[in-house]
Amino acid sequence: MKAVGLYRYLPIEHPESLLDLEVETPRASGRDLLVEVKAVSVNPVDTKRRAPGLKNADTVELSPKILGFDAAGVVKAAGLECSLFRPGDAVYYAGSVVRQGTNSELHLVDERIVGRKPANLSFAEAAALPLTTLTAWELMFERMGISRTGSHAGASLLILNGAGGVGSIAIQLAKKLARLQVTATASRPESIAWVKELGADNVVDHTRPIEGEFDFVLCLSSSDFYWKQFPDITKPQGKIGLIVRTLKPVDLQILHDKSLTICLEGMFTRSTFQTPDMEAQHKLLNEAAGLVEAGVLRHTLKDNLGRICAEHLKRAHQRLEGGHAIGKLVLEGF
Repeated sequence: MKAVGLYRYLPIEHPESLLDLEVETPRASGRDLLVEVKAVSVNPVDTKRRAPGLKNADTVELSPKILGFDAAGVVKAAGLECSLFRPGDAVYYAGSVVRQGTNSELHLVDERIVGRKPANLSFAEAAALPLTTLTAWELMFERMGISRTGSHAGASLLILNGAGGVGSIAIQLAKKLARLQVTATASRPESIAWVKELGADNVVDHTRPIEGEFDFVLCLSSSDFYWKQFPDITKPQGKIGLIVRTLKPVDLQILHDKSLTICLEGMFTRSTFQTPDMEAQHKLLNEAAGLVEAGVLRHTLKDNLGRICAEHLKRAHQRLEGGHAIGKLVLEGF
C-alpha cells in the first residue's frame, strides 16, 4: 500500500525528510480496526516527531516510520474482539504516538479511541477535528474542571494562540457549552477575523503586554515565554492549562501567592499507557460528532492541500513550522 514516511529525522527542507513509500498492508486483530484512510490533517506534533530533536538526525530507522495522527475514513476490517465498529462504518480519530501513523492508505487503530464520523461532514472536514477536539475538551473539562453544562457561565477565559487548531475548538467549547466570557489572542487581520467568527468575545494582540486577570488561562503555545506572565494574568485561585511542554525548568514559587493551579494535557496519554478509561475518547468523539450534527460545533478546516503525498505533506509541515497557520490543514486521498 502507499504511505508517506521517513527513515531519518531531518529538517523539512531536506529531500529525504518525508518520502513516498510502498509498505506492507497491516491486518486487524484484537480490538484493532483496519481503516481505509480518506483524509488526514496535520498538527504541530507531526512536525515535532519528524524533525531532529526527539531523535538525532543521524538516527536511521530499519523500517520506515509513518507519521500522521488525525484521520477520517472507512472501516475495512475489524479484529475479533471489536464491538464498537464493523466494516463499512465511517470513522474519525487521532491515532497514537506509539504506533504507525495515518499517512497511509490503510491504518490500524484501537477502536477505543475511534469515533463515528459526523454525518454532515465530508471526510476532509471530519479529519480536521479529532486531535484538537480531544485536546481542548480534555484540557478544559477534565483537567481544569470547567463545567461543560454552564456552572461556570460568565467566568473569564483567556486563550493564548486562539487561531490555532486547539484554540479554534476551545473557543467554540467555551462559548457553546461552558458559556464563558472568552478572550483570544491574535495579531494578524485574518487570525483576528477567524477567532471572532468562531465566537471570541474579545481579541488581544499577543505581541503586546496582556492586561487584566482571568479565571482560566489556556496556554496553547510557547509555555516558557508565558510562564512568568501567569501570576499577572490569572486571578487568585485560577487555573492554567498547558498543552506544550516547557523546554527549561520553571519556577513554581511564582504561582504560590495566588494559589494558582497548573493543569497539563497530553492527548495521547490514554492510548500510550492503555489506561482503564481509554474508551472515554471513543465516547468523547461520538458526543462531539453529535454536537457537530446539531450545529453546536463547526469544523475548523482552513486549507485543503490536495492528495496525501510527501510533496504536499512537506508543504503542510513548512506552514506549521512557520507559526502562522490558522485552523487546520488537511490532505485528502492518495
